[in-house]
Amino acid sequence: MERHVSTVEIVTELTRMRDISQNWRAHNAQIGFVPTMGYLHEGHLSLLRQANHENDHCVVSIFVNPTQFSPQEDLDVYPRDLEGDHAKIKETGAEVIFYPTDKVMYPPGYKTYVTVTELSSKLCGITRPTHFRGVTTIVCKLFNIVGPHRAYFGQKDAQQAFIIKKMVTDLDMDVVIRILPIIREEDGLAMSSRNAYLSPTERRAATVLHRALQNGLELFQQGSREPLLLQKALQEFISQEPLARIDYVSIVDPDTFLEPGENCQTLLAAVAVFFGQTRLIDNMTYSCDE
Repeated sequence: MERHVSTVEIVTELTRMRDISQNWRAHNAQIGFVPTMGYLHEGHLSLLRQANHENDHCVVSIFVNPTQFSPQEDLDVYPRDLEGDHAKIKETGAEVIFYPTDKVMYPPGYKTYVTVTELSSKLCGITRPTHFRGVTTIVCKLFNIVGPHRAYFGQKDAQQAFIIKKMVTDLDMDVVIRILPIIREEDGLAMSSRNAYLSPTERRAATVLHRALQNGLELFQQGSREPLLLQKALQEFISQEPLARIDYVSIVDPDTFLEPGENCQTLLAAVAVFFGQTRLIDNMTYSCDE
């Protein structure tokens, strides 16, 4: 199904996006969808290439969603580069960029939100209490507009991906959620649009996240299965970096995002750490099968 297109249509109006999607569906074509906030990196592009490979048509949205930012967060300075994103997207085979304005997605008088309870208040939800409500609301709206058969997300945002899958299941949405592996820089740092905020010194310090997760994996492979001991080891490793300020370090069951049971054979190590004003997240799966 892979395509290479010379032009990519930038769609700003909801009705035009729906018309395109409905036309494709009328011809029994499969639609792949990658929702993003733009400033694309190789992690996003890997999702787009996979969507292009697995579907007849591919859509990417670029929308810096205001409802997932709290007032003190980085909405106004979040990096944006539509021209650069457009050039990158052309190389992936995607045919449409859905690029709506805030007023299109949240018109005057907007009052409706989608919340996955309990799961949205853990981990990232503790320090960002309204974040996941904004994520699930916008993803739900985008699914309704684009009408994809498959939607693609990265494992770096593991909690987000889990919550979206739960929303899709609970609301009987007819879309398959595909979660693809984390794409990393050569030194192990997980690719993120927010990496652009880091100073050179902070950028070097941020590699401690992957090194800590790798250290935890080695302990797991050596037989350490106790979640609290693994959590403590990760915290101590990260704390050795003076520029790192830990938000959370957590070990959870990746199938529930709850505290692991005694016989849990797979664990998810998840971390959120500040370097200066920049908050980065990362995670790694520890499995007895590996």
